Amino acid sequence: MPKLRTVAVLAGTALLVRRAMRRRIRTSPLWPMPALEEPISGRPRSRALRVLVAAREEVAEGVVQLRLEGHDLPRWEPGAHLDLVLPSGLVRQYSLCGDPEDASSYTVATRLVPDGRGGSREVHEQVREGMELEVRGPRNRFPLVGAGSYVFVAGGIGITPVLPMLRALPDGVEWRLLYCGRDRASMPFLEEVEKLGADRVTVVEGVPDLDALLADVPEEAAVYCCGPEGLMAAVQERFPRVLLERFTPRTSTGGAFEVELRRSGRTLTVPADSTVLAAVRAELPNTAYSCEQGFCGTCQQRVLAGEVDHRDELLTDAERGDSMLICVSRARGDRLVLDM
Repeated sequence: MPKLRTVAVLAGTALLVRRAMRRRIRTSPLWPMPALEEPISGRPRSRALRVLVAAREEVAEGVVQLRLEGHDLPRWEPGAHLDLVLPSGLVRQYSLCGDPEDASSYTVATRLVPDGRGGSREVHEQVREGMELEVRGPRNRFPLVGAGSYVFVAGGIGITPVLPMLRALPDGVEWRLLYCGRDRASMPFLEEVEKLGADRVTVVEGVPDLDALLADVPEEAAVYCCGPEGLMAAVQERFPRVLLERFTPRTSTGGAFEVELRRSGRTLTVPADSTVLAAVRAELPNTAYSCEQGFCGTCQQRVLAGEVDHRDELLTDAERGDSMLICVSRARGDRLVLDM
């Protein structure tokens, strides 16, 4: 009997060790190097959910809307977005444009970008009603703040995060919207937007004259802008405190610099026209990443030394104090040290 008890104890211990080892490998792509106290590399920032594509509709020329149904979906607030995991494994971010009170479905819309990185093309060509997809989130880096008045500037598909904001504004609050697009047929949700306040909405087909259209914005107004990079840059030049929502990352080019990977004992050179992620993956090919746009957080790494030029659209000020997203952010100087 003692021998049987000993065998059982040893077998149980071995099983626990194997399980612990599997968990350890999952939480640190760089294993067996020492793990962080709270692993960052490859850690999902939110749990994945399975949803059903319940409806697919073309809501403007080149714009497809998806209604994604699920059970007890996390609530969200205007300005929030989802990570959508496409059938190929690509991860793309789309603003939620439905009803925040609806816990049974999410609504997103995407414009086809023929010469883009492939995500919008996959949505338009491969995502169909009845498919199951994985989503993560929602997250909100573009919240609706309290203010006495609001000015919204949207370009094309940039109307998607703005639309729930317009619906959520309290009665009596002053607001106006400048909505720009190539032409009316290409501008999603245009009819609904105009019904929300025809006297407050200015629709411009083509390039807007911002100096004329935004000449009398009150100093205390909250200004929001979402759309093409050129439009957002022009609005930001006129209103430095504008709140922006980007669909693409800011450029990752800059001067060359060195990155020391402290735990693996390697020092890499990041060329001016490349990224930290590309340089790191040349040495550590299993380094986790996903969106490559500074949105999802998969490639977040702890910074031990050096000043970071943060170019992501995700990390909080506190997180930026000691970490970075290596897919888009760079060094402000000539050297960074990462805990990798």
